[in-house]
Amino acid sequence: MDLSKILSVSGKPGLYRMVGEAKNNLIIESLLDGKKIPSFAHDRVSSLKEISIYTEGEDTPLEKVFEKVYNHQEGKPVDDPKKMSNQGLKSIFEAILPDYDKESVYTSDMKKVFVWYNLLLEKGLLDFSESTEGETEKEEEKEETTEQE
Repeated sequence: MDLSKILSVSGKPGLYRMVGEAKNNLIIESLLDGKKIPSFAHDRVSSLKEISIYTEGEDTPLEKVFEKVYNHQEGKPVDDPKKMSNQGLKSIFEAILPDYDKESVYTSDMKKVFVWYNLLLEKGLLDFSESTEGETEKEEEKEETTEQE
């Protein structure tokens, strides 16, 4: 899963995929409706790869948070986060990321994480088999090296 091409644009709903670059802007495509629009320098654009969640220890990259949500939900979407109570959002978020910084992470942030997760899941853009396979391959390589010695 490459979150570096998935973008959040401040003031615009949903998520966008970068599809091209022009002289003074980026061409982005909405994951909600597929419309392509320009994004200019004055737009606050963030790649999901750059976003992390504050925790009591080191910040957790959004990609890891999505993986935790995916595992917690057993690969299913989160029930409509927009209709969830603040307490409901907090309890699910705490089950997923128990050490999140309760002072710095707001329920609006939690809601956004769950809305984005559902959108990425719906569009088939969440694939965690890569990280699991990579770890399995490393373990297998270690075993082969040990057997050869």
